[in-house]
Amino acid sequence: MTSGENSGKNSGKKRAALLGAAALVAGLTQYVPAVSAAPAPPASMSASASTSTSASAVGEPTDIETISTGWTIPWGTSWTPDGTSAVVTERDDFRVWLVSKDGKEKTRIGTVPESQTTGGEGGLMGVAVDPDWDTNHYVYVMHTSTEGNRIARMTYDGTQLTDYKVLLKGIKKNKYHNGGRLAFGPDGHLYATTGDAQDGDLAQDKNSLNGKILRLTKDGEPAPGNPFGNYAYSMGHRNPQGIAFDPQGRLWEAELGQSAKDELNLIKPGANYGWPTCEGECDVSGMTNPKKTWGVAEASPSGVAIVDGAVYMAALKGERLWRIPISADNEDVGTAKAFYVGEYGRLRAVTAVPGADQLWLSTTNADNNGGEPDGSDRIFRVTIG
Repeated sequence: MTSGENSGKNSGKKRAALLGAAALVAGLTQYVPAVSAAPAPPASMSASASTSTSASAVGEPTDIETISTGWTIPWGTSWTPDGTSAVVTERDDFRVWLVSKDGKEKTRIGTVPESQTTGGEGGLMGVAVDPDWDTNHYVYVMHTSTEGNRIARMTYDGTQLTDYKVLLKGIKKNKYHNGGRLAFGPDGHLYATTGDAQDGDLAQDKNSLNGKILRLTKDGEPAPGNPFGNYAYSMGHRNPQGIAFDPQGRLWEAELGQSAKDELNLIKPGANYGWPTCEGECDVSGMTNPKKTWGVAEASPSGVAIVDGAVYMAALKGERLWRIPISADNEDVGTAKAFYVGEYGRLRAVTAVPGADQLWLSTTNADNNGGEPDGSDRIFRVTIG
């Protein structure tokens, strides 16, 4: 299978959309990444550990409602720190929008310069609002350009985005496997997911920007204490598209497999998550196993968010929202449960709503695999109760 999203067109199911993205986590504390040295890889995880009952969440989705329509491949979402509005990107049109919390106000605030598509999964992807938005009004984006994928910064002047500045470029691009998610960590640094650009060897190359989770400063430099002395925070990734931090400051990541297993990983600095040597669990020395796996037909994950003690993972080919309980006391995860199976089509982004037990979800049914017309995607609000 060539597509990083495990492409497959189930046109009878494709109906609409839900948006979100890697959650912006301002205000999280008690986290200092132990990045002075790479951690020892954990032992291979047993099946019983992956379904531990010690991980439990309180609530489940109780209500879903459409709050915004007329979207075309809404890929990334990031909330302003005050929780009054969210910044949303559209992948193939390179447009950026500011959307009110109730979804009723949708204002176009710019188009990201020097952007282009790849005819597959590239384009304008992730977005992250600066935690110091009140003073600097910075918005960070990840997008495809002429030489490869880039991370750039723009400034919102109250009306539009201006002052485009490239922070990091030269991340190899390809039609598929571009990664693209951005999120700020509780340490104040910017985290970015990069795909292997359909070259698995890059994921095992510590000096490559591809097949990694990157960690950089707001000015685009490698963050202090990174485990390999460069931008890389973790390695061995195929096509990671979802990252979110939990209240304990731990980083969770969703990753698209090739043909066997998609993954939910708990990311640690310097760890190697196996691709292309491993897809899913394996017993290879030095490789870190996922906390949960799925067959690609029931997942193909994109965005993740964390609400009320559970990871919520949006599925593209699987056309469902997965809920995976996690424990605050250990690294166990509970039994995964699927919601909205086949009801809304390809689910791309899921983002926690500040100050509420709610999620924003988006569809991308207007992408190549969904086959729906432009403007057919939607953003939903999901209540957890």
